[in-house]
Amino acid sequence: MEELIRTNDPVLISFLEHLLNEAEIIHFVADGNMSIMEGSLGMLPRRVLIDASQMIKARHLMTEAGLAHELRVQSDSSQS
Repeated sequence: MEELIRTNDPVLISFLEHLLNEAEIIHFVADGNMSIMEGSLGMLPRRVLIDASQMIKARHLMTEAGLAHELRVQSDSSQS
């Protein structure tokens, strides 16, 4: 799985999960339970992970939704 976004914004994550579910893109929100460890301060970002085979579709979906500025920069190794 590859990282699509990393954010502290629970509303953004909820919206993105809705978009991904509607598009039937399998995803996983990592670090969601870290708020227990940090005391719910929102300092540790959550990561939305996508299967590499669906990354292009997921990035296109986010761009269409006006969220392109939230996307993680792809490294050279993940573009091949």
